[in-house]
Amino acid sequence: MIEMLKKKRSTLIKVRLTQGENIQRDFSLDIDASLSVPGVVGIFGESGSGKTTFLRCIAGLTRLGSAVVKFNDEVWQNDEIFIPTHQRSIGYVFQEDGLLPHLTVEKNIEYALRRNKKTSIKGLYEKVLLILGIENVLDVFPDQLSGGERQRVSIARSLLQQPGILLMDEPLASLDERRKREILPYLERISKHFDIPILYVSHSVEEIARLADNVLVFKQGRIVEKGPPNSVFASENSLIGLSDEVGVVFDGDISAWDENWELSTVTTGCGDLFIPKAGTVVGAKIRVRILAKDVSLIETPQSQSSILNQLPAEVVELSKDQNTAMSLVRVRVKSEQLVARISRKSIEQLKIVPGKSLWIQIKAAAVLN
Repeated sequence: MIEMLKKKRSTLIKVRLTQGENIQRDFSLDIDASLSVPGVVGIFGESGSGKTTFLRCIAGLTRLGSAVVKFNDEVWQNDEIFIPTHQRSIGYVFQEDGLLPHLTVEKNIEYALRRNKKTSIKGLYEKVLLILGIENVLDVFPDQLSGGERQRVSIARSLLQQPGILLMDEPLASLDERRKREILPYLERISKHFDIPILYVSHSVEEIARLADNVLVFKQGRIVEKGPPNSVFASENSLIGLSDEVGVVFDGDISAWDENWELSTVTTGCGDLFIPKAGTVVGAKIRVRILAKDVSLIETPQSQSSILNQLPAEVVELSKDQNTAMSLVRVRVKSEQLVARISRKSIEQLKIVPGKSLWIQIKAAAVLN
């Protein structure tokens, strides 16, 4: 069952899907979960884990015989009902932009709008063009645009159809790293300026960590982890085969900028962090990611260390790492929790156990936006 209910920017997703005739025999999709979230739900997992099948079922592009799909009070699918895709209140953004090459950007958008029977909201057209930064390419043909620009036009078409929910299936997968960085800020703007739930599928930890308010982790057709990025990506179970990606994600505010050293002071729930070139605008909100491999543990602060960020912490728990010589140590720093990857030998030497007070050193912190 999939049930999505939107109330005051909150989406309740209840999921129950089991294998249907259109699923290949060596794969099953069996999902049973409930998650109440605002904004963007990131759907993460390795290839073949069921992410796209899940999205296609919501869209009506894949019909599973045992599925129930309900959006608000409208049944899209059950044992007796199947609403076709074009009658569902969805916007769907694929990996490929799907633009018609013989039409200009403006004509591509007009073509999509002609298929939408809803009454146009005053100012929506201008708002979408402005937020996605395509107001200056309306008379350009698709082959004259960059990959990032084409995808932004594709997103604009979906938003202008005024969908009840926006489904995004690895929209950056066909772009190189430079184009991905170009389009990510625009995706952030969508979640901030449009009151619409977004389901965002990706196998990229960085994309999900940057964009998502909550995360569902898929593995072999099951949801194995769910919650905010900070807790989900701090769990090794979420990142099998991607141990270097284990870390935490949290929000902060730029509280100072030192022009001489080009260092930003970022105030977070774990204290003030010094981060090179995190931003110069005091008061700006940013999202920070700290990987477990970039956190070390010491018994007392080091005045002669090259590492600027040293904070008092308390050990919460220890867990196994994919590398059997290493362990993951979760620590509490004020109101946040961080994860450190250190050797089992170091754990023995430092006598690290839950409840022990020590200090952490943060060797690097990445700003995601």
